[in-house]
Amino acid sequence: MPRKPRNTPFRPAAPDSRRSRAGRPAPAEALAEEAPEAAERSRRPPRPAAPSRAPDASSRSRHKETPAKPERLHKLLAQSGIGSRREMEEAIAAGRVTVNGETARTGQSATPGDRIKLNGRLVNVKFSNRLPRVLIYHKHEGEIVSRDDPEHRPSVFTALPRLSGSRWVAVGRLDFNTSGLLLFTTSGELANRLMHPRYELVREYAVRVLGELSPEAQQRLLDGVELDDGPAQFSTLQEAGGEGANHWYRVSLSEGRNREVRRMFEAIGVAVSRLMRVRYGPFALPPNLRRGQSLELDEKEIRRLLADFGMEDAVPRPVMRKPRAR
Repeated sequence: MPRKPRNTPFRPAAPDSRRSRAGRPAPAEALAEEAPEAAERSRRPPRPAAPSRAPDASSRSRHKETPAKPERLHKLLAQSGIGSRREMEEAIAAGRVTVNGETARTGQSATPGDRIKLNGRLVNVKFSNRLPRVLIYHKHEGEIVSRDDPEHRPSVFTALPRLSGSRWVAVGRLDFNTSGLLLFTTSGELANRLMHPRYELVREYAVRVLGELSPEAQQRLLDGVELDDGPAQFSTLQEAGGEGANHWYRVSLSEGRNREVRRMFEAIGVAVSRLMRVRYGPFALPPNLRRGQSLELDEKEIRRLLADFGMEDAVPRPVMRKPRAR
């Protein structure tokens, strides 16, 4: 049985496929009678189109971002995650930065559209016309905190929300076999401040070892042990229970050297079987945040965080809009 063509906006029905209510093809006489009426309708003048309303200017601009203003060059470079403001000032003074092909000078500003290069490489700078985003991520064991890995191991960056026009910057790192709290932000300058030693942000870890630590071993870790890259000590060390041969401890310190916690336990002859970061500065790992999940800070929390780290100038002021006239 032949299929009946569908009368859709994309494919009009064929003229010879019209059917009567009984399902039979319409007689030729009926089609002939309709032809003069159709010709008469085609000769009628078209109806005047209704006047189109101009779009409301206030509705067009309601969702636009605040236009980016010129900003100091060293600040822009720091916001891009390349280094601190002081390091960028030194790079500008050394003649390593160019703007539109010309060597930059100290105190120079840049505007959107300028081509900025550092050591001959183009830099994708970010203007502070919006608040930075901050993310708490619960890292799995077996994930690497890097975008480029020769061994192609799973990366934490593949589990983060996708961004347009910016990228996530990791605040510190956790090694491959360590789980727990990781911070990410779209502001390179904020990431540098969160990692800078002068703020002495506390890192707290839950550590599982085989057996129990003697009082003497605990005191050694609090007094300090010697590592390859210098002495290290815990600020606090507390017992956290355990079952069987395994025992948990909560330790904290105010720096973040590579594999520092594991190396400190190895210095007293104890091997760490599990390591989990539960706190970084003012951020604690939410108990309901599962591994592989992330939690984003809201606008109020981000503004408070920027103010705490002396970055009030990086907070864009809300744009006050005039009420529409009625």
